[in-house]
Amino acid sequence: MSLLVIGSTGTLGRQVVRKALNEGFQVKCLVRSFRKATFLKEWGAELIYGDLSIAESIPLSLYGVSAIIDCSTSRANDLYNIELIELQSKYILIESAIKAGIKRYIFFSIFNSFNYKDIPLVTLKLMIEYRLKVSGLNYTIFHLPGFFQGLIPQYALPILDEQFIWITSESSLISYINTQDIAKMAISSLSISQFNQNILPLVGNKSWRSLDVINLCEQISGRRAQINTIPVYLLNFLKNFTKLFQWTWSISERLAFIEMLSSSYNTNAQMKEILYILQIDEKELEQLEVYLQEYFERIMKKLKEINYQISSNEKNVNQAEF
Repeated sequence: MSLLVIGSTGTLGRQVVRKALNEGFQVKCLVRSFRKATFLKEWGAELIYGDLSIAESIPLSLYGVSAIIDCSTSRANDLYNIELIELQSKYILIESAIKAGIKRYIFFSIFNSFNYKDIPLVTLKLMIEYRLKVSGLNYTIFHLPGFFQGLIPQYALPILDEQFIWITSESSLISYINTQDIAKMAISSLSISQFNQNILPLVGNKSWRSLDVINLCEQISGRRAQINTIPVYLLNFLKNFTKLFQWTWSISERLAFIEMLSSSYNTNAQMKEILYILQIDEKELEQLEVYLQEYFERIMKKLKEINYQISSNEKNVNQAEF
């Protein structure tokens, strides 16, 4: 089976590419920059130039492809072009997939999105989901919570750099999951008929509040976090205020997305049946404690090596001067 991966250089996309190659799939990657995607070619993937914002480049990329895995998305801080990328281009991609006779189409969406239809990013995800449902394609839509990888810049790095961590006064329960586990389950689902024309959650094995993650980072790193708490009512006020001015619309959308993730957002879901069908033991899903432990160990080791090198250089300089 030949796969076309959209968003292959992203946090999730690169894991999907790596897993697919390891499983023996022929993998094509739609990329805008060959230079930035060099590592994918080195892994064994075929790079195809294409841009979701250029409709003409989409149909040609499907030649010889039997399945599409769409990992692309607009980021919350890039909402200016969100309608073009997330809606118009995805519609063209789906229409092209129908005409090309694509056998499987995997799309990743946002967990519990029906409760947050007022957020443009979520609304557009739902519209793409609906288009897939009526397309006649053998689609699988996976609803995802937060990634392990996203916790590094959000919590781990600020603690190491002694910077403030901003959280809201209301905590959500989020079942964070490693993108490697998502990739593993997505690739495995390609050969399973129960996943055809289905919408399923892929979540981690434990739910976490912001303070729980911060406490875990503190315990592992041995450093204290500097926390600033912003009330949800103030977040709402800022969101509504920035809507008044066109040049601050993108700020408003970002605040709305932050509000979604911080106010009564819950990603609890049952994974037993899905894991049973995939023949994956729940214990195989990586735990956040293990992921962060390995991350901090790597960072701490590098810091010790840097400090040792600096001390050695200073010692050599002092000896030379003496």
